[in-house]
Amino acid sequence: MTLEPPSLGGRWLGTLSDEARRRVPPAVWAYVESGAREGVSTAEATSQWQAVRFRTRVLRGVAEVDLQTSLLGETFASPIGVAPTAMQRAVHPQGERAMAAGTAGAGCLHVVSSNSGTRFEDLGGGPWWLQAYLPPEREQMVPVLEEAVEHGVRAIVLTADTPYPGTKYGVDDADWTGIDLSWWRCNFAEPETPGPWKASLSLDDVTWLRDRAGVPVVVKGVLRGDDAVRCLDAGAEGVYVSNHGGRQLDRSVSTAFALAEVVAAVEERAEVYVDGGIRTGLDAMAALALGARAVLVGRPALHALAVDGARGVERLLTELSDELGDSMVLAGCETPPDTRDLLVDGGPAGR
Repeated sequence: MTLEPPSLGGRWLGTLSDEARRRVPPAVWAYVESGAREGVSTAEATSQWQAVRFRTRVLRGVAEVDLQTSLLGETFASPIGVAPTAMQRAVHPQGERAMAAGTAGAGCLHVVSSNSGTRFEDLGGGPWWLQAYLPPEREQMVPVLEEAVEHGVRAIVLTADTPYPGTKYGVDDADWTGIDLSWWRCNFAEPETPGPWKASLSLDDVTWLRDRAGVPVVVKGVLRGDDAVRCLDAGAEGVYVSNHGGRQLDRSVSTAFALAEVVAAVEERAEVYVDGGIRTGLDAMAALALGARAVLVGRPALHALAVDGARGVERLLTELSDELGDSMVLAGCETPPDTRDLLVDGGPAGR
């Protein structure tokens, strides 16, 4: 499939962030890009993937790759997908609807935020999972789960690292005058405006979500092997390694650092997914080599949405997948699982 590019010039992925910044209101840009407190974890995320080194294979007869990947029993064209993000309606008028269309066009997984500004019934697109921030009163989530299941959600992704939003100095002085947020959390009966809230989280919430939703539960925000095992014991069917884009506890370890430990602890019991700082196909191959089944992008997907709506999202995922495929050919790997023996010293966690 050939996509007509927006007028950016140069290497599209490399200029995407700058072009998006010119199109997004400053307050929204500050919200999207800021990390927690000093932004240490956010700043080092990408460099940790760049620290991974590969032991390439040769003379393996690899000329093409097969990126098809099964996630919770459903086949996708690529292991690269879209992580849950808020503020999509603030960066593009069609918000999650355009994100869903672009993701479906690329044949990839779309994880929708529970802070979505689009009704589930209007998403369209392909298979999707719902990320869940649990409200203090759990029963407020039940109609949202029921609505999501009615409209085809395949899994619920419990965000476990957010009992309340982390402090973000970068957004403290932002001017939100004139920015419409009336759509915020529109799938809740009583939507809340963005702001402070607190909800104590425990393993009981994993079991509660599984029983209430009746679809697989994935736990997002896991950075330790022992926590991953506890989540599976509580009923989770997948583990999602994430530090929330560095937006919760600053100085949290990078996902590139944490991934191998979580994969080793989980063994073959469940699939492991990862996000955080993925910017290129080489980053994606590093994540696959460390054991991830799926690699999800957050901020880059918002950038692509801002620049060119659904076409931008589809182009982002297509180009990242193309880069991944090219990298795998050069490494002598035909399928994503073939990357598992490419690492030197276990990646960043082995140093």
